[in-house]
Amino acid sequence: MNIKQTLSLTGTLIVLTGCATTGGSQSVNNTRGSATIYNDVRDVGPVAGVGIESQDINSMTDQMMRDMLANPTISSRSPASRIIIDEQYFSNESSSRINKKIITDRLRVSLNRGAQGRMVFVGRHFSNMVEAERSLKRDGVVDGGTIRKTTATAGADYRLGGNITSLDAVQSQTGQTSRTHQIIFEMIDLELGTIVWSGIYDFKKTAQDDVLYR
Repeated sequence: MNIKQTLSLTGTLIVLTGCATTGGSQSVNNTRGSATIYNDVRDVGPVAGVGIESQDINSMTDQMMRDMLANPTISSRSPASRIIIDEQYFSNESSSRINKKIITDRLRVSLNRGAQGRMVFVGRHFSNMVEAERSLKRDGVVDGGTIRKTTATAGADYRLGGNITSLDAVQSQTGQTSRTHQIIFEMIDLELGTIVWSGIYDFKKTAQDDVLYR
């Protein structure tokens, strides 16, 4: 290989090496993330805005649980009232993005633990699972289990309904946002259609809102 060919090859290698180095440095992000911190779900965390957050969910479900347990119509009947608490008839018409299940699930679990048998909770959201097992038993694929055999699954006496609404105001000069939430909880008699218990929880937040809720 003569001197001219050697210089040409060396120049090509330098160009290729420079391209590879430059391309690699642009495609790799070595920025170190912040350390994970556990926050108490009952407190306002470091990331907070004007939406519905964990401390709001804890406060409202605890208040509703205590109020329902103190209502003799649904908590002091004999036999115990059968109740459905799920998100099916709990609507969100507010400007806040929220998974409604996080409210109704926590309320149901808290009530079930606090009622200690004074209320019976019907798992209507598990009806497909129950019907599948009942079919296996009736068809003789599995035995009847050890609890009981019934002609039908449990009907409910009461079911939770409710609604989330909000009112927003934005300061045009500063972009500061104020949002008022109103959350209504109601227990419906599933024979008469009457409302046997109502609860309301509302709160207002103001912030220079830059939080994205998911």
